[in-house]
Amino acid sequence: MDPLRLRLSALVAALVLAAAGGWWGGAEASIHTYVREPFREVGNAFLLSGGSEGIVADGSDPAAPASSFIKFVNVTFWRTAESAESHAKMAHSTGLVQAILFEAADRDNIGGSAYGGQRSICCTPDLAKLDGCKQGEVIRRPSSDDPDWPVVVDTHFSANHLSVKLEDEEVRITKTGMYNLFFISCDPKLRDLAMSGKTVWRNPGGYLPGRMAPLMRFYVFMSLAYLLVMVVWFSQYVRFWRDIMPIQNCITLVIALGLFEMTLWYFEYLNFNSSGVRPVGITTWVVTVGAIRKTVSRLLILSISMGYGVVRPTLGGLTSKVLLLGLTYFLASELLDIAENVGTINDISGKAKLFLVLPDAFLDAFLILWIFTSLSRTLEKLQARRSSVKLDIYRKFTNALAVSVIASVVWIGYEVYFKATDPFSERWQSAWIITAFWDVLAFVLLVVICYLWAPSQSSQRYAYSGEAADDDDEEAQSLTKGSDGDVGMVKFDKERNAGVGSAFSLEDDEAEEDKRE
Repeated sequence: MDPLRLRLSALVAALVLAAAGGWWGGAEASIHTYVREPFREVGNAFLLSGGSEGIVADGSDPAAPASSFIKFVNVTFWRTAESAESHAKMAHSTGLVQAILFEAADRDNIGGSAYGGQRSICCTPDLAKLDGCKQGEVIRRPSSDDPDWPVVVDTHFSANHLSVKLEDEEVRITKTGMYNLFFISCDPKLRDLAMSGKTVWRNPGGYLPGRMAPLMRFYVFMSLAYLLVMVVWFSQYVRFWRDIMPIQNCITLVIALGLFEMTLWYFEYLNFNSSGVRPVGITTWVVTVGAIRKTVSRLLILSISMGYGVVRPTLGGLTSKVLLLGLTYFLASELLDIAENVGTINDISGKAKLFLVLPDAFLDAFLILWIFTSLSRTLEKLQARRSSVKLDIYRKFTNALAVSVIASVVWIGYEVYFKATDPFSERWQSAWIITAFWDVLAFVLLVVICYLWAPSQSSQRYAYSGEAADDDDEEAQSLTKGSDGDVGMVKFDKERNAGVGSAFSLEDDEAEEDKRE
């Protein structure tokens, strides 16, 4: 579709989406670096996206140095030899390139149309007569809030020179908003134009884009929350280390990975905020730890749903399938997280990532289906064997999972609505909540699992034992609460002497089921 047939808002939307989708390369954090980036033809203009970020207004004294700004550093434009040779050596101005900086709310102030027809970015002869714009330049109307915005910085080629350097300039940000930068040329002779240099974007608190700043504080609180859970869990783990079940070792690993991931994210953002660059290696390492944590968490929930460590000692023939699913999920999650985080600072996602989102979503849906199918079978077995304590725990676990799935579906619907109704990221100040929700949900579910399967001196004792119909003593005990003195020993002796046969029978039943599966 010809971009000139679009309304201006739709045209600018396409440009901003193109910027986030990777039309320019080499961006690191709030220091956007350009290395011979090519301009692209859009309508009657040639343009290159310089980026988009949420910036908080500079609240300092106007006489003091700016704390919020966008600065051009060594920005150089290069034209082709053919274009340069078409001009005389003594000519003064032989080509114009303009840098356009605007806040998302002012996007309709750029471009125009003649007689209600097609809209253009560059001024045409008809528009020059109607709007008073200058032919060969970008159409720009002053903002209602500040007549100096949108900001336009002009740079002219001279004579037959191949390059021209834009004057290093700092633009102070006095209004909080989502800012977009484009480099545009309306000269047909400047086709195949390219640009090198960098732009520096800064907020009052540092180089973090405005939408990311709240996440740095969020990761501090999440690290403290995981640390608290780790202290409580590990104290119980050390206290009852002789009776630890395999599933409790897995829970310990998930808690440790969660704490490690949240701490790494905080330090990655702290480095980002102070230096203005986002090293690919560090971000990739943090993303990898996160992918491992998510994979182990899902396999833990799946294993618990199958009864591993509580109803059955091993997963039997399903072990290879579970590990294969885990490896597949890790790869899908790793690729998606790398695409969304490594070298990425713009808030608008491009359609190019759709092929990475779909496998991750499909695997999550498959995992949910498998988890609830396994839970149903486990509940049926426990009910048939009248394992009332385990049955009660699994019912609570099922209810917690159901609530988390419902909350996830509702939040996904909200996330889709949020992004669909905010294509220009004008609500960027609350966008961090979208990311934070999933970390909070995972943490809450982990706390529930820790509560239900907390280490105790009776953990190993009741792990795979067959429970008799006489539940009087059993109801007085809990899988997660220890017994003291002779009561525990009597219970243990009763199981060892009377329940050993049913324990072997249970393992045989599970082995047969594994073969059928």
